[in-house]
Amino acid sequence: MFDTMISIIAGILSLLIITDVLVSYFLQPYHPLRENLDNIVQPMLEIIRKYLPGNWTIDFSPIILLLIIEVLRNFLQRLF
Repeated sequence: MFDTMISIIAGILSLLIITDVLVSYFLQPYHPLRENLDNIVQPMLEIIRKYLPGNWTIDFSPIILLLIIEVLRNFLQRLF
């Protein structure tokens, strides 16, 4: 029961992150869909960006966040 719920939450978060990255390439910054996705995803990414060096031309924070979500999902599923 808990492992299914954990998988669903991790899947939704992962989908939101991937969608936010893809939408950022195609929609203007003030588009309502992009604004709503950014309001959900960007606070999580900002935490990671604080610890990454600032000289990168590619933003690796979404990839790192996806990895963290996957590690947490595996850990919590094994815990329950």
